[in-house]
Amino acid sequence: MAHTPKALYRDEGVVLRTQKLGEADRIVTVLTRRHGKVRAVAKGVRRTKSKFGARLEPFSHVDLQLYTGRNLDIVSQAESIRSYGQPIVGDYPAYTAGTAVLETADRLTVEEKEPSLRLFLLVIGALRSLAERTHPAPLVLDAFLLRAMSVAGWEPALAGCARCGEEGPHRHFSVPAGGMVCPPCRPAGSAMPNPVTIALLDALLTGDWVTAEASEGANRREGSGLVSALLQWHLERGLRSLALVDRS
Repeated sequence: MAHTPKALYRDEGVVLRTQKLGEADRIVTVLTRRHGKVRAVAKGVRRTKSKFGARLEPFSHVDLQLYTGRNLDIVSQAESIRSYGQPIVGDYPAYTAGTAVLETADRLTVEEKEPSLRLFLLVIGALRSLAERTHPAPLVLDAFLLRAMSVAGWEPALAGCARCGEEGPHRHFSVPAGGMVCPPCRPAGSAMPNPVTIALLDALLTGDWVTAEASEGANRREGSGLVSALLQWHLERGLRSLALVDRS
């Protein structure tokens, strides 16, 4: 019986996580530009003489050549485009924020090989910003989380009512409802955040970094709490990395 030749394809991607496999191999989970999330076996990468083991670490932006496999694809080549790992790992706030970015991207891409170019570009942008210290790491993370939720169809309502669409401004915020709510739609237990905090979230969502960076610590912490609660509500379980984020 003849063997069906394996299809070869090439793509660029960001390594989200790795797992040991056997004595020398590793399973790498990569968010790619054109093929969405791909899980692939990198053979022999845990050996000291491996040609591309160091290129397949989390935070790495890589150019990959892969063979399609029955269960998992197989990495045949890996070239580094840019490794964000060293500058991110060397800074604790950036590292904890970056880890949350990678875990969120992994969790949002439930279906493998479903292309999500917008999410891929968001991850690259967030890692670059963390590596280059462009903006404070907690703000970079919250901007990423808000925009990633928007890509997933969960953009929070920050102006109009999340339930009826009534134009705001409104005073109450409901995580289950998905954002700000008007008085008739307000569920029991709704929060009453500072309006400045909501303006901060809107600035992060739209890329208004002047407004975002002028914000006070109390508003940043309150905003982070709302963003984390929204994301974990939609994912229906917590993200381990969010609890470790350094927001000092």
